Amino acid sequence: MTQPSWLKNAVVYEVYPQTFLDTNGDGIGDLPGVIRKLDYIKSLNANAIWLNPCFVSPFQDAGYDVADYCKVAPRYGTNDDLKRLFDEAHRREMHVILDLVPGHTSLQHPWFLESQKGKDNPYGNFYIWTNGWGEKKGSYRFISGYGNRDGCFMINFFYCQPALNYGFAPADPEYPWQFPVDHPEVLKVREAMRNVMKFWLDMGCDGFRVDMAASLIRGENAAAGIRELWHDYRNWLDREYPEAVLISEWCNPSDAVDAGFHVDFMAHCGESGYTKLFRAEPERISNSPFAGGHSYFDLAGKGDAMPFLRQFQRHLKHLGNRGYVGLITGNHDIGRFRGGRTLEEMKPAMAFMLLLPGIPFIYAGDEIGMDNVFGLGNKEGSYNRSACRTPMQWDASGHAGFSSALPEKFYLPLDPSPLRPDAATQDQDPDSLLNFVRKLLKLRAICPAAGNDGDFRVLFGEENVYPVIYGRTAGDSWLMVAVNPGGESVKASFGLPGLRQYRVLSASPGVKLTAAEGAAEMEMPPASYAVYIR
Repeated sequence: MTQPSWLKNAVVYEVYPQTFLDTNGDGIGDLPGVIRKLDYIKSLNANAIWLNPCFVSPFQDAGYDVADYCKVAPRYGTNDDLKRLFDEAHRREMHVILDLVPGHTSLQHPWFLESQKGKDNPYGNFYIWTNGWGEKKGSYRFISGYGNRDGCFMINFFYCQPALNYGFAPADPEYPWQFPVDHPEVLKVREAMRNVMKFWLDMGCDGFRVDMAASLIRGENAAAGIRELWHDYRNWLDREYPEAVLISEWCNPSDAVDAGFHVDFMAHCGESGYTKLFRAEPERISNSPFAGGHSYFDLAGKGDAMPFLRQFQRHLKHLGNRGYVGLITGNHDIGRFRGGRTLEEMKPAMAFMLLLPGIPFIYAGDEIGMDNVFGLGNKEGSYNRSACRTPMQWDASGHAGFSSALPEKFYLPLDPSPLRPDAATQDQDPDSLLNFVRKLLKLRAICPAAGNDGDFRVLFGEENVYPVIYGRTAGDSWLMVAVNPGGESVKASFGLPGLRQYRVLSASPGVKLTAAEGAAEMEMPPASYAVYIR
């Protein structure tokens, strides 16, 4: 299998379009707004955009309930606007990744509107329907009494998201509505989704982030079926679109890359290490979905980095050069990276995350330290996820530079804090978080040891102990990163060959690296970081 050449240097910026930038005054962000901010994104030293769903939808799940895979929703613009985004990004040597939702559609998708009429039509088996109300089995979720068809349809997430039929591995002969993965009706669904991908790739899209990538096939051997399905798509891409990327929402990079993906996230689902590192939040944020306990990156100094580091090293070893771990600051589902921290407290977390091997993903607004805004209620199926989906804060004006509409027409309210950060103010401050992120990502671009590839090892790390220090190498390039997110000063002794050749590139005041009894000794004040090169 081949790798898109640009992944070796990829840094991805996630854009939630409805709250990024509104250019027509309706209070909802749009594609012309994304185009307008391409130079800003490039200034971060990011070279790719992951665009959350922008397709026609009734928006019962903020666009993850697609009603037309091949048409841009009017509130965002037109297909011509999306084509222009592709072209303008490519002119800047940037890439655009679309969000693909292959596991389900909206109830309003024409495929489903036909399917609900009965099984004797071209789309009758595009979805998983039982033969009558009583033929349900296991933990699968079904909706009864919808439409004219005598049966129940399986759902993939919300009630309004009927599951597309990619088959069962194996199909249970007691339930004739379960089709095997190679059934001709199932293969029609697989081909229809291939045509969706082809439509956008031919227009200039550079690949897809795949929503709920492991959810498409059911049955006791679903894992094998999922691998076969995605290998089929990947082999096709390798032949026809070798520079197109497949990124999964799987939360297990080893399994996802084995299944044919180029990249998968270490995130909140599946494994616990990422949550324990960044997202377990103290009781002061009691309305957070991750409240209770402490992340490692918290001043209380009660967290543990080792679950993440062990999982991370295991994935790196398993992947080799076959794929990448996606390193997310956050996304539209899991909350802001800031999570109640001060902007200065965020610098150790950014240094730690953005210099690891893998591919960084910056959620729009995390680079300036936007915070969660709790208590906003449900907006298009967001529920508590509204907290991290508020409008991007471009400047210090009353509307934050997001829209000319009245604030009550904004898709979601702005952060009401008088201290909310903004990009324009931070752009002028050389010590701001924004410029700190720019420097870290520039280092990734110019220092091989700081890039997406290269070796990684923990130089100092123990359970429930601060600091964490790791080293990276690539050829003759050497890098060392140390972080102490806790509220107490700490010391660490560790082996470091060539200690005297290291020089500090960036560090918090008070950090010291010295030689002591044949070892390196690091002294770190509270909430500090240090980056050294050799």
